[in-house]
Amino acid sequence: MSLDIYQYVAGALSGGLVGFSLGMFGGGGSILAVPLMVYFVGVPNAHMAIGTSAFSVAFNAATGLVSHARCGTVKWRCATIFMATGSVGAFIGASLGKAMDGQRLLLLFSFLMMVVGILMFRRRSSEGDPLAQCNRNNAPKVLGIGAGTGLCAGFFGIGGGFLIVPGLVLSTGMPTLNAIGSSLVSVTAFGLVTALSYSVSGLVDWPLALVFVAAGSIGGFAGTRAAQSLAARKSTLNTVFAALILLVALYMAWRNLAG
Repeated sequence: MSLDIYQYVAGALSGGLVGFSLGMFGGGGSILAVPLMVYFVGVPNAHMAIGTSAFSVAFNAATGLVSHARCGTVKWRCATIFMATGSVGAFIGASLGKAMDGQRLLLLFSFLMMVVGILMFRRRSSEGDPLAQCNRNNAPKVLGIGAGTGLCAGFFGIGGGFLIVPGLVLSTGMPTLNAIGSSLVSVTAFGLVTALSYSVSGLVDWPLALVFVAAGSIGGFAGTRAAQSLAARKSTLNTVFAALILLVALYMAWRNLAG
């Protein structure tokens, strides 16, 4: 696929926006990557947009994982168990996604975005148990939820953090902060597995991906700083961002249903 210079500039702007939203709002921010690549950058192939965004999401997640690991918020055993079956699910999901018609896949993606927007409106804080760990009792639940979220992440080419975080809390009882840090292990793995699957089929634009992640790193730094300075208004900002996701989802649904 050949893109012009203006599309790479649009890719840089899109990467910066996705990085900023990830730094500002956390899980759910990366879900804007695919619609931006399709409708703003102008990537003509929906599968190419998904494959390219999967690599970008994985890179951004890995960057965030380093920060959380330094702060000691990653529960590595739980994160590894969750990621193990999730990666298998991501590979299967990516294979299913590539086999589906691109327009239909985007339509389903818009419905997923609606769910994400609604979940962000309903987001609640939970203290959880700081000593929670994976054991024989909860391992089957962790493995099962991991497989399901990986399947969804691979199918749509998303990080899936908005599913992984509540999944880890539900299956282990860990605090949300630990779930966020631990989820990045799976987000990184799912993104890499999905990107690898799409790249084997020639469905990753590597120059665009590199531009996207470079700008995303800068945007992520700015978003993190903004989140710290606007902490008092975080609830209002989350509501605005959820509304934005719903609007983009409705636009995508309209475009694909009208087409």
